[in-house]
Amino acid sequence: MNLFDVYSLYDIEPVEGRGSHVYTADGTDYLDLYGGHAVISIGHAHPRYVKAIAGQAARLGFYSNSVVNSLQTQLAERLGNLSGYPDYSLFLCNSGAEANENAMKLASFATGRKRILAFRKAFHGRTSGAVAATDNPAIQAPFNATDHITFVPLDDIEAARAELSTGEYAAAIIEGIQGVSGIHEPSAKFLQELQEACHANGSLLILDEIQSGYGRTGRFFAHQHAGVRPDIITVAKGIANGFPMGGVLISPAIEARKGMLGTTFGGNHLACAAALAVLDVLEEEKLIDNAETVGQHLIGELKKIDGVSDVRGRGLMIGLEVDGFSGPELRRRLLFDHHIFTGGAGQATVRLLPALSLSMEEADHFLTEFKKAISK
Repeated sequence: MNLFDVYSLYDIEPVEGRGSHVYTADGTDYLDLYGGHAVISIGHAHPRYVKAIAGQAARLGFYSNSVVNSLQTQLAERLGNLSGYPDYSLFLCNSGAEANENAMKLASFATGRKRILAFRKAFHGRTSGAVAATDNPAIQAPFNATDHITFVPLDDIEAARAELSTGEYAAAIIEGIQGVSGIHEPSAKFLQELQEACHANGSLLILDEIQSGYGRTGRFFAHQHAGVRPDIITVAKGIANGFPMGGVLISPAIEARKGMLGTTFGGNHLACAAALAVLDVLEEEKLIDNAETVGQHLIGELKKIDGVSDVRGRGLMIGLEVDGFSGPELRRRLLFDHHIFTGGAGQATVRLLPALSLSMEEADHFLTEFKKAISK
């Protein structure tokens, strides 16, 4: 049997990782400024994380959600307190797409409505409902076609208000910062006015913080820079530092009933142990503050470099474009000539989504190599 050939692969295989570095079998060292799509939040193979997973696996790796799992309760309490949402409830699942599916389903249950408002260039996942709310027809099969989703431009509050005023929408779903489209941040004013428009028309506001959350922008969630308080927040990626996990944070105004949501593997013992270790490290090593400090340094220095035409983002969620280079061309040059992993978005943007533990020295090493890469 062969693998189903859907991925474009670089001919490099990391077999080991430590902090912000990964290594191939021959010992070649690569600085990882992509973290496997923003997943590695506390660094590769953090000792606290490794110990937590190994210890839990030696006790109990899995049991279903038909019995009490006190690790879930601990995680909900810790996440609520650290994120600033102690009064919200937590539903645990396995991925970002699943989190968004459940968020939209929950909004529909709560309002009795079918429609969802989404935004141009959005990416919310690849499963049926999530991909329908993703503005990319190339990854939507005919099966995904639906008239329940309407897209309006990001930061166009009049277009959003016009749709929401019909009273047909269960929710608006929006990323704290659009990631896959190339790091595009909604303005604070737009998020504030969108929240007002949702609530004025009986709709809920869903903040997709799957890529932009978990401290990446220097706040626990990117929307906290704007001072809004969504009804539902979705998380994944950095929540468990590589162990598959997602979650939905749910306002106390939304009532739960038995059976309305469910999952087999979501919130399993190993995932919760991993997620608790992530919160421990984020807090004890002050990684959210580090993301803000190192990210500000990177953004400021990148803007000074000749040839860099645009730098966008916050904290350690950065998109950049360089005159004379396509994004894929620059990524390959950084990877193969300078041993630096980066991410891409379309044909122009290079994305930086490193572990929140990235040091100032590692950031400066990247800046040095980046200047060399674009000067050749």
